[in-house]
Amino acid sequence: MKIIGKTTSINVRKVLWTCAELGLPYAREDCNATHAALNPNAMAPVLVDGDFVLWESNTICRYLCTQHPSPLLPLDARGRARVEQWMDWQATELNTAWRYAFMALVRNSPAHQDPAQIAAGIAGWNRHIGILDAQLAATGAYAAGASFTLADIVLGLSVNRWMMTPMEKPDYPHVAAYYDRLTERPGFREFGRNGVS
Repeated sequence: MKIIGKTTSINVRKVLWTCAELGLPYAREDCNATHAALNPNAMAPVLVDGDFVLWESNTICRYLCTQHPSPLLPLDARGRARVEQWMDWQATELNTAWRYAFMALVRNSPAHQDPAQIAAGIAGWNRHIGILDAQLAATGAYAAGASFTLADIVLGLSVNRWMMTPMEKPDYPHVAAYYDRLTERPGFREFGRNGVS
């Protein structure tokens, strides 16, 4: 099995952390022009599993958990739906909220320097992390309930990005405790926090 994409990519790191949790061996390669043709979006990650090619990070993570069943992705319909709900929320709502502010504050993108849009981006990002904080208060542990699941892999990467971005943040005690719980996992320390313990 081959994973194509740089380890600096938040989406590649989701897949690598999933592999770590599942104990799966893989080869990883940086993207090149040949690899880019495997995804019509010319983006990483791309998974090559024999003659099967798959792109979209959350879909790759689901595929790995389906191929190698584990508690990361429950088998019962309601348990799985709860995990996938938070995965989809991360991909559609949370990621959309942080995009402009992250490009301005971390990547220093010249195209993302409008102060009003930066402020709106920070406010939206913080509001969405507040939604997660409320969910963690309700579950007392992880996004989909009492146990660590695939939802926490994709959300953990996003929480790390929020924690590391230099901006004003509300005090979200349940997110802070969640971050500490995730840090106990070797896969998060290696891939979620970029090796920072």
